[in-house]
Amino acid sequence: MTHPMTSQAKSKAIALSILSAVLVSIPSFSKISPVAAAPIDFDSEEKVTMEVYRSANPAVVTIKTATSTGSGSIITPEGLVITNEHVIRDAKNGNVRIINTQGKTYNAQVLTIDRKNDLALVRILASDRFPTLPLADQNNILVGQKVFAIGSPFGLSGTLTTGILSRVAQGGDLQTDARLNPGNSGGPLLNSRGEMIGVNKAILSPDGRSNSGIGFATSAPIAKAFITRSAAIIQSPIASLPNSSRTSTIAPVVSTTVAPSPVVPVANSDINAARPQLGLVLNPRNLMVYEVQPNSIASRMGLQKGDRLIGLNGAPIRDPQQITSYLSQRPAIALLTIARSNSVTNYQIKF
Repeated sequence: MTHPMTSQAKSKAIALSILSAVLVSIPSFSKISPVAAAPIDFDSEEKVTMEVYRSANPAVVTIKTATSTGSGSIITPEGLVITNEHVIRDAKNGNVRIINTQGKTYNAQVLTIDRKNDLALVRILASDRFPTLPLADQNNILVGQKVFAIGSPFGLSGTLTTGILSRVAQGGDLQTDARLNPGNSGGPLLNSRGEMIGVNKAILSPDGRSNSGIGFATSAPIAKAFITRSAAIIQSPIASLPNSSRTSTIAPVVSTTVAPSPVVPVANSDINAARPQLGLVLNPRNLMVYEVQPNSIASRMGLQKGDRLIGLNGAPIRDPQQITSYLSQRPAIALLTIARSNSVTNYQIKF
């Protein structure tokens, strides 16, 4: 069974069980500067390792929330970062801090998540241009190839470990013997060409504490598919609404009940009373907020008449029924993307 490894996690010993998201850690203790290009007096294998580290490390970052520390990889020059969902799960309002290899700290915003594959996309809120890591194609992911993991295990940023790609599971997850530890979560697993073949996320532990030398990563093709699905959100500008109108944890809400057009009310009903509810009335044609019910979750979020719902959990919303169907599953969390005027903001809701 998989589970996040935060400082508060209490694992029961289960022989040879997969303990996932093992890789969230404590704050960083040190910063390691990138090394120079490999000198010619090292053997060829050492030079490959040194070159992979030299080229990839500048694009690997440390990600911090109020409770944990993990790793991430910058994948666009504008500062789009891919990491694990469990790394940013406790981020208040989706806000995190990102620290690069030079020790510079940036504010960043969670854009979207893929809980099934333990992935998240985060945007650095800066106008800087950033070094990037390319994602490997499926044909460059082969069992037996040498692999390299870079991240911040136990807060030690810029740490490199090596191994081989031991297995590719049917679902696409990668298995490696490269040493992964708390803090490696969200960091890259690389091939000898410096391409990211996976996003590190878990280890196999016999007792819930020790590292058996078997690690797991979500493969690059799965990450690419997630990025493609999230294209609309990635391209949208991020602009913060007033802090007073945003909250990360909101008490039980009022559900979505579909009604005839021209508006779809999101009001309480006896049938749906047990479901989480939002407390909105939407125009079904453009998903614009027609009314916000008093004392509802939407009201406490700070939603206003004229706001428009454009995303749910990273996927575009095309029909109010998508919201209704999701809430009918009684979820524990939701990520809503809201457009207001010329700005877009993400709201993370815990039911």
